[in-house]
Amino acid sequence: MANLKEIRNRIASVKSTMQITSAMKMVSAAKLKKAQDAITAMRPYANKLTELLQNLSGSLDGDVGAKYTDNREVKKVLVVSITSNRGLCGAFNSNIIKESVSLYHGKYGGKQVDYITIGKKGNDILGKKFNIISNQSSIFDKLTFENVTVIAEDLMQRFTTGEYDRIELVYNRFKNAATQIVTTEQFLPIVPVEGDVNASADYIFEPDKAGIVEQLIPKSLKTQLYKAIRDSFASEHGARMTAMHKATDNAGELKDQLTLTYNKARQAAITGEILEIVGGAEALND
Repeated sequence: MANLKEIRNRIASVKSTMQITSAMKMVSAAKLKKAQDAITAMRPYANKLTELLQNLSGSLDGDVGAKYTDNREVKKVLVVSITSNRGLCGAFNSNIIKESVSLYHGKYGGKQVDYITIGKKGNDILGKKFNIISNQSSIFDKLTFENVTVIAEDLMQRFTTGEYDRIELVYNRFKNAATQIVTTEQFLPIVPVEGDVNASADYIFEPDKAGIVEQLIPKSLKTQLYKAIRDSFASEHGARMTAMHKATDNAGELKDQLTLTYNKARQAAITGEILEIVGGAEALND
């Protein structure tokens, strides 16, 4: 059995760890509230805008929006992998990395697959084996729609110029603090609604349909990317809060076990000392 000083040192170390994990949990909880409000507020707008664009894309005539809906043969693929800049958030980052790698070996096996990483953790791991053409991890330093727009415009240009035939987003979609859903979402080309499209009959276009769609498509794509990054940002804080909560509970259980071990060892030491005293007294009496 370990000596008393060693057990006391372990108890002190566990208590210190508990304080750190508990503080990180509270910080993540505070950041989660703000991030959750942001994604909850923009999600209905983003989803409706995407739905509108898909409905219109299914009934476009001529060259209107064709450069964004060109479903050509897939030879070169660009995967945008969205992770976090920091760890200590459970399987949040590893799940995205696994999904990003599975696209390379599975769905797009045998094709050229390159990566753009948003998040240092994904960049550090994927960069060891795969070709990363750009790292946009600094976006989290100031996460605004304007900054995301720059990345979205770069993606659109890479597709419309034929540099890549398909662009996929891989990110964690926020459901609640304890649940993040790994999502693979086709960014380009735009996927029109399948089947007979009658939704366009409900819209009144002013000044004209072609002009509106030409302006709507880039805005919708920028919003789609911004929503994905916002989803991932909220998911990160939810995952970290949950991970730190579990770590704090585990540290508490370990502290209780160590305290029990310490008390038993202390009791055994005291009992041993008493037995020595009694034995010595009896020896003197003899």
